Amino acid sequence: MARVQAEVVLTPVTELSHVVIVGFPGMQSLDAVGPFEVFSSATQVVQGGAHGARGAGGGYRLSLVSSAGGAVTCESGLGVATAALPEPTAEQPIDTLVLAGGWGVFDARHDPVLMSWIAAVAPRCRRVATVCTGTFLAAQAGLLDGRRVTTHWARAERLQQEFPSLIVDPDPIYVRDGAIWTSAGVTAGIDLSLALVEQDHGISVAQTVARWLVMFLHRPGGQTQFAAPVWAPRAERSTMRAVQALVEAAPGGDHRVPVLAAAAAMSERHFSRVFTEEVGDSPGRYVERVRLEAARRELETTGDTLDVIAARCGFGTSETLRRSFQRRIGVAPDAYRRRFRTVA
Repeated sequence: MARVQAEVVLTPVTELSHVVIVGFPGMQSLDAVGPFEVFSSATQVVQGGAHGARGAGGGYRLSLVSSAGGAVTCESGLGVATAALPEPTAEQPIDTLVLAGGWGVFDARHDPVLMSWIAAVAPRCRRVATVCTGTFLAAQAGLLDGRRVTTHWARAERLQQEFPSLIVDPDPIYVRDGAIWTSAGVTAGIDLSLALVEQDHGISVAQTVARWLVMFLHRPGGQTQFAAPVWAPRAERSTMRAVQALVEAAPGGDHRVPVLAAAAAMSERHFSRVFTEEVGDSPGRYVERVRLEAARRELETTGDTLDVIAARCGFGTSETLRRSFQRRIGVAPDAYRRRFRTVA
């Protein structure tokens, strides 16, 4: 299971902690609204005002802000009202800074007013959290150098390329590295916010909020189970492309290295070296990857047993399929089918 590796340590909070969520034109609305609802619900719980539970006292004071303040249009076209960027004071410090994401982040990170404010304010906050591509804002502000982070699976490679000093892990739902918390795309901001509530007020309050929102307190698995297949680039050599096509056309076929090397008219050692150089995966890993995606499609669209799917996709036994699924996807194939099956 992909999960933040650091233990969640309860941090008693007895007063209203100021949570500032930063938005911008073109932000993903759920990146901001999701955390806002979690912290708002938690405040109602700990103050005994809703949902039938009571925590240790305190709660959160929430602000949704943007560089210029006023109405902000999200990437979906939804308009939201924001306040101006606050200046933290000793009397009203910012406890938690949350940076939303969305397509607009790639323009927002070049907003000098916003970026200078984030760079100045973040070091004075108890913790900083990013949702989805909000990680790009934190990285641009110089907050993430040398840290392990995550972001939306579809933007992880770009984040790593643009900020090579980061350790980008594309699979976890969220990651904690010291006072910096980063999360995957969109709804993962809710998972992250629940973890922050759990850190502040304990598991019973966080569990109550999760139940009220009808979601997992700790979502099983990582981003891989939601990611669309991202295939390796096609090889430049026609012989290697032909091998790729051979494997993809019949995932359950005999694709041992000697067989594939013979199809490419190469020695096994030479074939393995050239294939790995051009495709980015060893032949064995590539075959497993193709078979895993074939099994995913079977689990999503058929009612066949795991034994049948394993044999059809080249895994041999259901136990081998289970091990591969758990290692590469982070969940058991049975659990994956329950979540993603699309046929009656």
